[in-house]
Amino acid sequence: MADTMRGVYTNLTEIRRKVFREVARIAYQDRTDEETGAELDRLPYDIIPGEVATYRESIFLERAIVAQRIRLAMGLSLQDVDQPDHISAGLEAACGTESYYEPPLVNIIKFACNGCQDNVYKVGKYCQGCLAHPCREICPKGAISFKNKKALIDQEKCIKCGRCFSVCPYHAIHHHTRPCSDACGMDAIRTDEHGRADIDYDKCVSCGQCLVNCPFGAIADKSQIFQVIRAIRAGEEVIAAVAPAFVGQYGGKGEVGKLRAALVTIGFSSVEEVALGADLCTIQEAHDFMDEVPDKLPFMATSCCPAWAAMAKKEFPEQAECISMALTPMVLTARLIKSKHPNARVAFIGPCAAKKLEARRRTIRSEVDFVLTFEEVQAMLDTVGVEYTKLEPEDTSDFQEASEDGRSFAVAGGVAQAVVNLIKDEDPDREVKVESAHGLRECRALLKKAAKGAYDGYLLEGMGCPGGCVAGAGTLRPIQKSTAMVKMYAKRAPKKNANENSYSDELKNLIKE
Repeated sequence: MADTMRGVYTNLTEIRRKVFREVARIAYQDRTDEETGAELDRLPYDIIPGEVATYRESIFLERAIVAQRIRLAMGLSLQDVDQPDHISAGLEAACGTESYYEPPLVNIIKFACNGCQDNVYKVGKYCQGCLAHPCREICPKGAISFKNKKALIDQEKCIKCGRCFSVCPYHAIHHHTRPCSDACGMDAIRTDEHGRADIDYDKCVSCGQCLVNCPFGAIADKSQIFQVIRAIRAGEEVIAAVAPAFVGQYGGKGEVGKLRAALVTIGFSSVEEVALGADLCTIQEAHDFMDEVPDKLPFMATSCCPAWAAMAKKEFPEQAECISMALTPMVLTARLIKSKHPNARVAFIGPCAAKKLEARRRTIRSEVDFVLTFEEVQAMLDTVGVEYTKLEPEDTSDFQEASEDGRSFAVAGGVAQAVVNLIKDEDPDREVKVESAHGLRECRALLKKAAKGAYDGYLLEGMGCPGGCVAGAGTLRPIQKSTAMVKMYAKRAPKKNANENSYSDELKNLIKE
């Protein structure tokens, strides 16, 4: 059931992006903090104008929800509903270009939640009251009875085994789940005392799949869009590091030169490909695999997806040492940038909500200053009025360093394939067995088998989002189209594997720093 809304432009999509656009517009203006606060307080009335509700039972509720989305887009925390306050309360915490949001990253706006039923089996109108009664006969708890020739399920007795669901010849029994819970591969969505969704942050890895699958727009993550623009407006050197999934996200034919021009137009000093860092990540993981598997470690799992790595360490601590210690492409690219531009601020631009969590780690804050999703950057382009396909392309000759394998990291299977290709390049006789999973529920199943010895000697790849990074919560385009664009762009790379990257020796030195 999860991911049914992906690629469909809905009213929720428009509201979410309008909030980003309006926050970006305010950030680009020369305003005092007092003027900014006043404009923020007015913003819900601009986004939801008029007197009649369009989406919910009350226009006041619509504005209240938008107000909280504005706060999250500013990087601020949700407000308590039982305390009167301005939207702009605490604005000073968001106005500094050095500010990081306070956790949690992913938030549920409780009064926007529909209180959907979760994991409930119910009989629908197509029940025929058949003579066989297979649903009743198979129920181990006697929870099913018949009244007026229709089946009834006693929810007090039902143990949610689903046997009745599987045997009904008319498919009249339905399994109701929360869309957010269904999308959460960590089983981190629970129900609070009011029947609304709640997040168990001890389990959550901030993949963001819940927020793109909630049909009521009740879930949102915090953003640094305001802080990035403030840094640009303050005259700081802010360099964009674009993730391998960037190709095709902004429409057109994936004209990289034009996209680079667009990012410069909205204020970034320059643009670098994170595929450079992906090449070094490949080198490090390939060498670690050859050195450690199976003599020191039973298997090795890739490290570049922060949601996958966090899940593995949370749920499989005894196998934690099997997760590669290689720095992620984001961090390695940021290190390369800062080795050449020591005073620059690095803004990672990608598809991933979990990268925001990764960048908050104390060991990474000095490398990566900001994390923006493609959706947030699109808001910046819209605000400035940039249609990148109409721009004159900038020179991208320096983009020829990243390999085809490095550019393929964005697609499920791409990371493992890059590592395998490099191992074969250095040791042609070595066989590398690979198993991969994408989507956190599948990733957990993969590691559960690995913990039992099913994948000894294997290289395991995990991607938290179904389909890989191209399906991240901050993407703009349908997953299949994005996948095709990434593969086409990767094939145009003059270098095929990570060893051909001329920055590789320079990048290797960055690991030791």
